[in-house]
Amino acid sequence: MSSLSLYELNGLVRETIELSMDRDYWVEAELSEVRERSGHCYMELVQKEEHTHTPIAKASAKCWRTTWMLLKPHFMRVTGEELRAGMKVLLRVSPQFHEQYGFSWIVGDIDPTYTMGDMARRRQEIIKQLKEEGVFELNKELHLPLFAQRIAVVSSKSAAGFGDFADQLLNNPQGLRFNIELFSAIMQGEQIEQSIISALNQINLRCDDFDCVVIIRGGGATSDLSGFDTLLLAENVANFPLPVITGIGHERDECVLDLVAHTRMKTPTAVAAFLIDRLSRVADRIDDLEHTIINNVRQRLQLEKSRLEHLTTVIPHLFSSIKSQQEIKLNQMLQFITNSFRLKLKEENNRHIIISQRFNSASKQRMVNEKYRLQLYEKRLELLNPDKLLSRGYSITMKDGKAVTSADQLSDGDIIETRLQKGVVKSVVDKNQQ
Repeated sequence: MSSLSLYELNGLVRETIELSMDRDYWVEAELSEVRERSGHCYMELVQKEEHTHTPIAKASAKCWRTTWMLLKPHFMRVTGEELRAGMKVLLRVSPQFHEQYGFSWIVGDIDPTYTMGDMARRRQEIIKQLKEEGVFELNKELHLPLFAQRIAVVSSKSAAGFGDFADQLLNNPQGLRFNIELFSAIMQGEQIEQSIISALNQINLRCDDFDCVVIIRGGGATSDLSGFDTLLLAENVANFPLPVITGIGHERDECVLDLVAHTRMKTPTAVAAFLIDRLSRVADRIDDLEHTIINNVRQRLQLEKSRLEHLTTVIPHLFSSIKSQQEIKLNQMLQFITNSFRLKLKEENNRHIIISQRFNSASKQRMVNEKYRLQLYEKRLELLNPDKLLSRGYSITMKDGKAVTSADQLSDGDIIETRLQKGVVKSVVDKNQQ
């Protein structure tokens, strides 16, 4: 039994592929990895199951430098982005098998319109989901304060866009005052989403310190805009409790972040101009109201001054007329009171005479009655006089100045007095003699 070396076997595979697959193929795939080295572009292709997203096919692809130098700028010019992992592409490939390096697909062309369609489709899916969740318009419904002066800025600290924004806002020709605080975030690359969400979380902890949030990105490649087209970032901005203003710096298209934000401006300087113009219009409105109030006050003062002058001429005449009327009324009241007093005095005098007569008659009768009663009391007292009793042979026994009415009140040796009609007898009590 004859055998082949690995090189010979691989050579047969190469010849078979070259004979049976001798043309180019357009293939749809998702990029799981993209890297450039020495001017060449190396890609890892994958196809995932639609519902489970489980990989069902994988392959490697290469685009040689001479081809890549032409395809890359064209793709970026049409899509506004560079090739990156997660992007769906339509590639024109041809098979290549090398005895030493194995099989790979060689990329001869890339259709950027296919990728644009996929990007647009994904963006529409995100927008649809946001609308189904009922959050797409939430941030737009927030009220941007008239005096939006406390600004929380999400941007890269070193970005030229932030410097231009801050300079334009703080050094505005109207002299309007703004307070800016930067919450630094990564605005390029794959970390855009998590970095901005982290900055928003920090601002949310101090929500009462700010009037609005500004997300700006000055400069940078248009290829980095995909980081602003994510569902998680859009949900965070849509549900944020403060109005969010974006100035991503992309003139051509709106990203999903722009669509859910309260206000979308094209550049950081446009955001600054918007805030300055808005506050300037508020200041102008206040000035107009101030002038209106001053004019109204002046007119009212003039009106009241005219009324006062009119009253100064009318009041003396009115006072003289009223004074005369009141004097007449006063005289009438005085006459009425005098007559009433005289009549009342006469009535009281008559009443006094009648009462006096009644009192004299009553007092005389009362004196007679009381004199009769007094005579009765005198007779009763005379009957009760102890001397009367003593004159009839009775006596009164007393101890310590009090009359004794019972033998139980006395003890052996007590001294008692016996009053007779004539004289007093003292005795010593001896109960044993009974």
